[in-house]
Amino acid sequence: MWPLEVPCGGHEVGLRPVLGRTMDIKKFLSESRAVSPVIGVILMVAITVILAAVIGTFVLGLGDQVGDTAPQASFSFEYDGTDTVTITHESGDAISFDDLSVSETSAASVDSETPSDANSDGNMNAGDTIAVEFSAGLSDGDEVRLVWTSESGSNSATLQKYTYNA
Repeated sequence: MWPLEVPCGGHEVGLRPVLGRTMDIKKFLSESRAVSPVIGVILMVAITVILAAVIGTFVLGLGDQVGDTAPQASFSFEYDGTDTVTITHESGDAISFDDLSVSETSAASVDSETPSDANSDGNMNAGDTIAVEFSAGLSDGDEVRLVWTSESGSNSATLQKYTYNA
């Protein structure tokens, strides 16, 4: 009568009607009373964890530094042999001239920095230059650095370094 019978501990157990009732497989598979509360709890825990992480980053001050990453750009340096180094933006991000400065490790100090802004937008784009005039010529081993400082002043980075070799 019932084709599936499984031996269990020396007894044969099968899928037989118990007390005159049969199990309705379709009703069993479509029953979902306990699923909704479990999914609801999991979603609420996930939302709480994400919200705590976002609030934590801003409370600890990490959210303020997201926009203060150094720009990515490439520069070339050309020394005229007397007292001027010309820095040319070769490629990469446009950078505000106000955020750039030149520092040196030489006895000669920087007299002037003259930007050449081809499209007059206040940014150093590819092809734009800065002519840096020194009070005297560079000596062997002197370094000239192009330094970027964030608008807030909290971050700075050396974008490119030039070492003069006589």
